[in-house]
Amino acid sequence: MTGESLPLAVHDHGGDGPPLLLLHGAGRTLADWAAVAPLLVPRHRVLAVDLRGHGLSPSGAWTFPGVLADIEAVMEEYGIPAALPVGHSLGGMIAVQYALAHPDVTPGAVDLDGYGWGHPGQYVGLERAEVEEGLGRVRELAAAMTGRSLPACGLQEMLARERETSRALGIPYELLETGLLRAVHEGPDGRPELRPMGAHARDVLDAVDSLDLFALFRRMNRPLLLGRALRAVPSRPGMEWFDELMTAYAKGLARDLAELAAERAQVTVVEIDGTHAMLLENPRAVADAILSFTS
Repeated sequence: MTGESLPLAVHDHGGDGPPLLLLHGAGRTLADWAAVAPLLVPRHRVLAVDLRGHGLSPSGAWTFPGVLADIEAVMEEYGIPAALPVGHSLGGMIAVQYALAHPDVTPGAVDLDGYGWGHPGQYVGLERAEVEEGLGRVRELAAAMTGRSLPACGLQEMLARERETSRALGIPYELLETGLLRAVHEGPDGRPELRPMGAHARDVLDAVDSLDLFALFRRMNRPLLLGRALRAVPSRPGMEWFDELMTAYAKGLARDLAELAAERAQVTVVEIDGTHAMLLENPRAVADAILSFTS
């Protein structure tokens, strides 16, 4: 592994058991683990980090070797080199890569709903051309929504959307507000900016697109927990095409995860009653899945 590390922002939740390092998703922060971490502390030492370019951590060129070096540095600093990496979304992809890069000390990995956009063959019932067109639209939307400055009223509009999400998914608004405020910083021109910014945000998207995740899963020779959200995110007006795309992907992902678990004894697949926002929406189910795996 090669990469220059950056000092990450860390929240030490305490605990005295086997250590866990919690990793969040793209555009998110360590605040996403606020409801899950206390449920893990009775049996584990628990730390959460802001990935580089996210939350309160410094920015730097976004490459997986660099990110893995950041995580290794945190584990060394806190004296937990054998910590189990537990990640959600992008964090789950990183957890798997970290375990593969440190096979002698890392006991395994947990990837909670970190599967990217997959490949066209995973979109059950849709033609390849239709999937490719849809994924192109998804990537355009993702690029437009990340790494951008907000208008003067942009933060208030985003907080209003978080309140809508709170009502739709039953997530305490305070959790959503805290996470958003940690992800937004004041830019050089005084306008709020949503981290990660600019080229770094695009680098994150490109890095995820470069992965063959199921190939990584098959390389794991340590225990691997793969969590899958059972429910789709609530529909938005005008986004019916996205709902159809994600319904097809969910079917293919469930099929491929079941096949993987059947062929690889070290792989455990668990379905979690929640959407992709499972950490905030159903922290008890997430914690139970992790604790069952670590036991």
